[in-house]
Amino acid sequence: MKVVDVKIGKIKIPLKKPFKTALRTVYFAEDIVIKLITQSGFIGFGSAAPTVAITGDSCDSIVSCLFKNLKPKIIGCDISNIEKIMTSLHSGLVHNTSALAAVDMAIYDLYAQSLNLPLYKLLGGYRNLIFTCLTISVNSPEVMVADSLVALEEGFSDLKLKLGINPAQDLDRVKAVRMAVGNKVKISVDANQAWSAKYAVRMIQKFEDLGLNIEFVEQPVKAKKLSDLCYVTENVHTDILADESVFSAYDAFQIAKYRAADLINIKLAKAGGIYNAIKILHVAEASDIECLVGCMLESQIAVTAAAHFAASQKSIVRCDLDPPALLAENPVVGGAYLDGNTLTLPDSPGLGIKEILDFELIR
Repeated sequence: MKVVDVKIGKIKIPLKKPFKTALRTVYFAEDIVIKLITQSGFIGFGSAAPTVAITGDSCDSIVSCLFKNLKPKIIGCDISNIEKIMTSLHSGLVHNTSALAAVDMAIYDLYAQSLNLPLYKLLGGYRNLIFTCLTISVNSPEVMVADSLVALEEGFSDLKLKLGINPAQDLDRVKAVRMAVGNKVKISVDANQAWSAKYAVRMIQKFEDLGLNIEFVEQPVKAKKLSDLCYVTENVHTDILADESVFSAYDAFQIAKYRAADLINIKLAKAGGIYNAIKILHVAEASDIECLVGCMLESQIAVTAAAHFAASQKSIVRCDLDPPALLAENPVVGGAYLDGNTLTLPDSPGLGIKEILDFELIR
């Protein structure tokens, strides 16, 4: 099965309400979408979310990379040779992980279709469903409590609270949500690099002293300050999750070498797709570090790809794949189906995506 054409377009999906973190406020999920078309008519889908504050990738840079750097390497490729394709894609191109992830998803989609298997079965087949937490945007304590209660009504029992905007309110935010939802609901927090190392330790120790029962704290300090991450991990009892600090298998190795975190968040957009996500997972497994699979604020295309990867592996112990609950509409026909906190994967071949509505062709 050979790729004979590549279509690049975009979709823009409104959110139910603004998504706020310490890094940005978002009102739409805006994805660059790629379609790989084979001579036999099979179509592989992939997408990339422009997340400048995290990956450095914008819509323009993603489109340019796809069109100028990656498309020429894809046309004529035999889908059955994943290793050869990925070696070609990654050689001579550094960073640009979002564009690489979009192509990677589409290639794996086609590869699984060619074998008439759902992608999660091709990758390992451990299960066909996963449970996801729901992210609560950083706001006033009152608003975060209200949003958390709505989440419980919608079937979620695992909440991730975004913190870091006006950090002086962070303790009040967590206390208010815990009091409102009770002790049976899982709560984790994500500072998105907003705290200093010493402030993070003081804040987390307050969580512990007050018995707020926080599952883990995600990326409390700047991504590149590995010594700060080590300092926090060494001085608190609560688990620390490395997110923006880990883009590659080498980054995961550094986390493991220095025991800089207790958990690693694998995102396809950071890793450059499933091919490298598997490498990160293997480093973590060898180092006895548990992994969570997360995502950007993106469409169901990328969420479905991440869900297939997460479902396929026994050692993926947590998931943060909640965009289907945050989007006001869904232009993706097929793919993973969200019911409450459960994402179920289709048994159709590949990603199981049939069509993308409102696809605006760019090239």
